[in-house]
Amino acid sequence: MARWQILLFEFDIVYVNQKAVKGSAIADFLASRALEDYEPLNFDFPNEDLMYVATTKEDHQEGHYWKLNFDGASNAVGNGIGAVLVSLDGDHYPFTSKLDFNCTNNMAEYEACIMGIRAAIECKIKALEVYGDSALVIYQLKGEWETRDPKLINYRNLVLELIQEFDDIVFCYLPR
Repeated sequence: MARWQILLFEFDIVYVNQKAVKGSAIADFLASRALEDYEPLNFDFPNEDLMYVATTKEDHQEGHYWKLNFDGASNAVGNGIGAVLVSLDGDHYPFTSKLDFNCTNNMAEYEACIMGIRAAIECKIKALEVYGDSALVIYQLKGEWETRDPKLINYRNLVLELIQEFDDIVFCYLPR
């Protein structure tokens, strides 16, 4: 700073250090310029347990599929799963859960798929397209790959049992 002061002094410019601005000074400035017609946002929601409210149609159109996207993850921090059901009208119904047991990534993927399929069954959906980014899970459920891992055999059998509830179900692999 001293070097800059000497260089600037040659041009009759005096450098003065800026004093710190108190945080309360900024708050006071903003408060003095508040809008007259300002209304604060209302964050009150009558039922905090509800995430989404929509009406559903009982008659499902022939040949039209609801969509299910699922994903699961397992790491040192924890294990979590998520699924999103997408209706014929484009409404999204998300589901998430934290797993309280140790599992592999593939087990978490199967858990997420099962959670989404069970949600679809509860909604009485009859035609479903299932999308996942786990090639192993999708191709095992399509029957293109065999299930060798003993930990995954019961998961696959459960999914194959659950899909009997659907008139039509398609599994699609989505590369990451």
